[in-house]
Amino acid sequence: MRRYFLTFCTAERRRVFVSEDVCDVVLRQILRTASEFDIVVNVHCLMPDHVHLLAAACSDRADVSKFVHQAKQRTGYEFAQRHGARLWQPSFYDHVLRNDEAALSVARYIIENPVRAGLVESPHDYPFLGTREYTIDQILEAACWQP
Repeated sequence: MRRYFLTFCTAERRRVFVSEDVCDVVLRQILRTASEFDIVVNVHCLMPDHVHLLAAACSDRADVSKFVHQAKQRTGYEFAQRHGARLWQPSFYDHVLRNDEAALSVARYIIENPVRAGLVESPHDYPFLGTREYTIDQILEAACWQP
């Protein structure tokens, strides 16, 4: 099945994902929507002004475009109800991983994002990222990460 590297940016690149309550609500809706569209999110990272996902289709019926549309609609609606503001920029960035592209490389890129941004010294310290298929340590070990 296909694997995807997805990125959604917040409206006007506002720093929205800085609190646990906002991140939990958004992540819960994204994961719920993914399961409805037969998609699994293997790695996620909610940066202050964007979200990265490593997702995989679980069947032929999985539709990543419909998943993203529905996830952004649900999260955007809930965010607007609570905060009175638009959450997302229109559209999203996606990259379909080819067979020769290792999912671990994309996973490493995602979990190292908070380190590259100077938010933390180690991916272990960032509260708004998670993995399903691999642990953070497995990803870092496979990528030979050095702090």
